Amino acid sequence: MKKYKYLLFDVDGTLLDFNKAEEQALINTFQKYNIVLTEQMNQRYEQINKQLWKDFENGLIDKKTIVYTRFVQLFQEFGIDEDGIAFEDDYQDALGEGYFLLPHARDILEKLYQKYPLYVVTNGVSKTQYSRLKGTRINQYFQDIFVSEDIGYQKPTREYFDYCFEKMKKIDLDQTLIIGDSLSSDIQGGINVGIDTCWYNPHCIEEPQDMNITYIIHDLKELLDLL
Repeated sequence: MKKYKYLLFDVDGTLLDFNKAEEQALINTFQKYNIVLTEQMNQRYEQINKQLWKDFENGLIDKKTIVYTRFVQLFQEFGIDEDGIAFEDDYQDALGEGYFLLPHARDILEKLYQKYPLYVVTNGVSKTQYSRLKGTRINQYFQDIFVSEDIGYQKPTREYFDYCFEKMKKIDLDQTLIIGDSLSSDIQGGINVGIDTCWYNPHCIEEPQDMNITYIIHDLKELLDLL
């Protein structure tokens, strides 16, 4: 087994339970505005949001366009007379309080940070990500935290990773591993810059045949066997 010196961790869907945080934040914010969040509205929001994030990863739009478009568009489609931009700001505040760790995340980080320099690589909103990392108290395990909104580039672009590598200094790419749940941002990003990849796949999604993924794990505890 190859020995690594540097480990890059995605956040949402890898260490933190974004789905749970998102669900709670949506419910709380819609209640604050006295709007009934129907199943149809929730499904449409997911569609809008997913497409915007896909466009962001492909470099077609910036982060501000994502966050200040999704609720504006949703409210327009459902004829809701509310300020989608103000709603987004309140939603982000609520999301930043979503302190939910995925199974074994803390235990794994506690063990690994004693042996490896650990780094966060995330496409999330800066204010929200820092709040959630601090709120779950896992920020203490990382040498540095790289958020796309701060950098101006996003995973999976080479520019994003080049910035991270420059800040990390003297990094050996051959001894660097990225761990994440997203094929399009984490795994493709690692492939783009020539580092090994570990796909966290807890739902046992079928492996794509057109991607050269170095490792696949279904439980974070499997990292200890790899490293």
